[in-house]
Amino acid sequence: MATIFSKIIKGEIPGDIVYRDDQITAFRDIDPQAPTHILIVPNKEIPTVNDVNPEDEATLGHMFSVAKRIAEKEGIAQTGYRLLVNCGRDANQEVLHLHMHLFGGRQLGPMIMRK
Repeated sequence: MATIFSKIIKGEIPGDIVYRDDQITAFRDIDPQAPTHILIVPNKEIPTVNDVNPEDEATLGHMFSVAKRIAEKEGIAQTGYRLLVNCGRDANQEVLHLHMHLFGGRQLGPMIMRK
């Protein structure tokens, strides 16, 4: 079954696309957690990091290059931004289509809350 991200990539449902090429699509998160919150997604459906294969390595590296370009375009490259990839239930991965969050536009605080 296609994920919501696959449907955005294919244009079946709307998304605020900020970047697209043959490997990657990036779009604004519908529930942003920072002034800039963009999801960078491989066009190929890869459920989690645990499902990455050697043939996916070039695409995953490309995601970082795209993140850098988007951060520059969004005006957050100089002040800083965060890239986050969740894997699985305990990491709170909500959509089983590997994706990278790009957060920025304000001070982001600590990575993980201590208990």
